[in-house]
Amino acid sequence: MGKSRTKRFKRPQFSPAGDCQAEAAAAANGTGGEEDDGPAAELLEKLQHPSAEVRECACAGLARLVQQRPALPGLARRDAVRRLGPLLLDPSLAVRETAAGALRNLSACGGFEVCDDMVTKDIMTPLVVLLKECSAGLDSNEMSLQEKKDQNRNSVENIANEAVNVLWNICECSSRAVSIFNKEGCLEIVLKYLSRFPTNVDLAISVAYCLQTVTEDNPELLKSFSATALNVLESALLSPVSSMESLLLKTLVAGTIWNLKDIIPCKSQAEIINALLKILSEVLGMDAGETVIQMKETETQRLKTAAEAEEILENTNGDDLIEDDEMEGISHKRKVRRKTFVSDLLPPTDKELRETIALLTAQQTALEIIVNMCCNEDPSDDEWEELSSSDESDAFMENSFSECGGQLFSPLCLSHEVHTALTNYLIPKKIFEKTAFPNSIAVDLCSRNPTWKPLIRKMNTIQCRALFCLQSLVSLLDVEHLGGAAALQTLAQHLSQLLFSQPDFAKHADFLEAISSALRALLQTMASKNISQCMTPDQLMTLCKAGIHSSNVGVRVNVVSILGITGSVLAKEDGTLETLKNIGCFLLEVTTKDPSLVVAGEALDALFDVFADGKEAERASIQIKLLSALKEFQPVFKMKELALQPIEKRFGYNDTLAGRRTHKPMDHWTEPAKDSKQHPCLPLTFQAPLALLDHVAQGAEQFAQQPGPIAEPCPVLSPTQHFGSFLGHAAESCYIAQTGLKLQASSHLPA
Repeated sequence: MGKSRTKRFKRPQFSPAGDCQAEAAAAANGTGGEEDDGPAAELLEKLQHPSAEVRECACAGLARLVQQRPALPGLARRDAVRRLGPLLLDPSLAVRETAAGALRNLSACGGFEVCDDMVTKDIMTPLVVLLKECSAGLDSNEMSLQEKKDQNRNSVENIANEAVNVLWNICECSSRAVSIFNKEGCLEIVLKYLSRFPTNVDLAISVAYCLQTVTEDNPELLKSFSATALNVLESALLSPVSSMESLLLKTLVAGTIWNLKDIIPCKSQAEIINALLKILSEVLGMDAGETVIQMKETETQRLKTAAEAEEILENTNGDDLIEDDEMEGISHKRKVRRKTFVSDLLPPTDKELRETIALLTAQQTALEIIVNMCCNEDPSDDEWEELSSSDESDAFMENSFSECGGQLFSPLCLSHEVHTALTNYLIPKKIFEKTAFPNSIAVDLCSRNPTWKPLIRKMNTIQCRALFCLQSLVSLLDVEHLGGAAALQTLAQHLSQLLFSQPDFAKHADFLEAISSALRALLQTMASKNISQCMTPDQLMTLCKAGIHSSNVGVRVNVVSILGITGSVLAKEDGTLETLKNIGCFLLEVTTKDPSLVVAGEALDALFDVFADGKEAERASIQIKLLSALKEFQPVFKMKELALQPIEKRFGYNDTLAGRRTHKPMDHWTEPAKDSKQHPCLPLTFQAPLALLDHVAQGAEQFAQQPGPIAEPCPVLSPTQHFGSFLGHAAESCYIAQTGLKLQASSHLPA
């Protein structure tokens, strides 16, 4: 059912409502609105105030304002970045910290456009200088350790923490920022910060996030890693776990070390991979739901004890101070005021909540690292191009095909070291456990407390990441390593129960994409091994009818592929005529009406697979008039094909779906960054001459009389798909129908 690559993950970011750059350009041309931007204009003016306290307050106000998306275009028009940048080097430490905090929020909430604009406006120059000054400040003896503790808010480490977060956000979105990071020697600076993990875990965590970003697909930086740098990482990785935050730090460092595997000697790779997956296994082995419950109870008890102690203290003081009725009244007011202070002004991220968030984040990160480990063996885009254009590629593909027993690639695409560690530490079992819905008691506790309520979304995200992880493992591991046929059937029942236990599952796009991806991989594996499938036709059509209306292209591709997989199995069985007719009509409607060429191509692909073989399939194709429908669709598909060619010529990538172009990074569906953690998209290379699509209808007429299957089953699709593979698979089917010849194995694009 087409070919794909496993989904990879990156930290999500916000993007502002409205086009900042467009509005800034309009303002420059005199066509933008000249209306007063309210608090933005006033706060930006105060950044130049001679009083450090006023500048600090203005920065703090901007830090709050940038979290309001409608305010971002106005800040862009007024050149907020150029005004905030110099304050990173302000004489006042307090101003430096709040200015860095404002830029941190701006970069996090603004998305790619804002981060790219920040680099264009040279924010990296003062930022790098600030990082270097903070590094020098950590080495100075001007301040004793006790003095540093007494000046928490304005300490050098706090400023460094804010600055590292700005650096991380910008490098996440901009390849130019990563290039500056490399050239300015920022690696040595941030590693010095990381080495302070025993005394400042918050700073170390920020550095670990940043390192995980800048070390990905950055061979230039990898050359800069010395033995000393690796020792710093090793010390953090092997440090004892004293809190959930230290566990998060170890997980992030594990992700960084995985990015450095190319510079690790071969003789040490097995040991390193074993150490990494041991940590990830420990993280996933913790029960997040029980931790939430315990931490919430601990917090409740702590607050209750603090309130009782405050009340006793107030009563004691009140007895000493009361001399008359007037004093009694004053004491009563003071008592009420002090109780309000204790309950209202406690930090929103106090110890228990911070620890719980750290564990949930560590588990999400661990799952994402495992997914990236599973898809990391795929060749790069350049390697695909080199392979597809080389003279030796045909021979290589033929050899691979024969060596793997008729399969283009072995099911076990993981390295031996990764595979061994995954099984030794029971990673598949722990991932399976994470696919269950979050603990209902924990969800109820969080829903009744505003500061804990965001944790519900984090728990749901972990479930979705586990489902994507499951998809990767089912696609890559042998059936025996997954527990055999019975285990796969049990897993299919588990996923069906997860899906249909939620009547409104279609409303949860992230969950639907994740579980449909896992189901797709599982059903494909079961079909390839002739294992009976557990979904009833009614359940199948319920899922597909709900999924096909999703705005998420990945969901629509998944449900169409699931139909094709199931239909190709049912076509070989007796008594499935009506179900095949329903599947055929559904796929025809998707093929002709879905606006996405990706989804339409997958539906056409599924039609060839479903109606390739079997008496019931032949009868169903006649009764639904498949031939005439394909004839009517031929000119429509031809127009879509022609419309695609300028996109291929300009970008070379499916940037609409994958959100990534060949030359520029980004993080969502527009202009992704070169160094983004998103899965890479394959080059748009057609697998067969597009002229073959002129004969779709004729090919369909001929394949109904053919005794054998038209197309070989293909590897599992992930939520995104390469245009060329759809068209190539469809074209190959037509070619076989017309000539009886099979295209060279190299025309298949490996998963």
